[in-house]
Amino acid sequence: MHNRFQMSLMGELTFFISQDKYVGEILKKFGFSSLRTASTPMETNKALTKDEDCEDVDVHLYRSMIGSLMYLTSSRPNIMFSVCACLRFQVQPKIVTMQCKKQTMVANSTTEAKYIAASHCYRQVLWIQNQMLDYGYNFTQTKIHVDNESAICVIKNPVYHSKIKHIEIGHHFIRDSYEKRLIKMVKIHTYHNVADLLTKAFDVSRFNFLVASIGMLNL
Repeated sequence: MHNRFQMSLMGELTFFISQDKYVGEILKKFGFSSLRTASTPMETNKALTKDEDCEDVDVHLYRSMIGSLMYLTSSRPNIMFSVCACLRFQVQPKIVTMQCKKQTMVANSTTEAKYIAASHCYRQVLWIQNQMLDYGYNFTQTKIHVDNESAICVIKNPVYHSKIKHIEIGHHFIRDSYEKRLIKMVKIHTYHNVADLLTKAFDVSRFNFLVASIGMLNL
């Protein structure tokens, strides 16, 4: 690192933050250390709904719980969906509190939703491509996996753009990037789409399969 970058010598590494220690601390802090564990973060057949008749909880305590879990999701994506689901139930968010903002664009079909999602994905890909250029690596035709054939057709064929004129023009730059061969659109079967782990609740077998597919290890 010293040969490539100007940096200060911080000394040898003497400690590191353990995820197990962090999890243990937040479980103890919120009084969940003695509860029975579950095989998955969320049940598939029980949707979260607002209960008007139930007793109110401490809003500050609830937000503190969600904030602690959001920090944990950076390295544990297997709990991302369930944490974000709980995040939607924060009441009357104030300045400096965490909140969940719905996207302003509404898709009228699955194809449009996948097309918009692919566009957002490419923004991240473009950022990574530009970052790697700084290190002398030029990645072209980066593969973006999409589990919707129609969305891929919209990206590849401008004829289909007439069907989605109501979508904001900012999302269509993915089409130009495809023509310039900066990306490559690849069809992936829904069964192998590990991104579903971030958007749905699954039974134990499917959940464990997706967790293993993204390379998470149970230490």
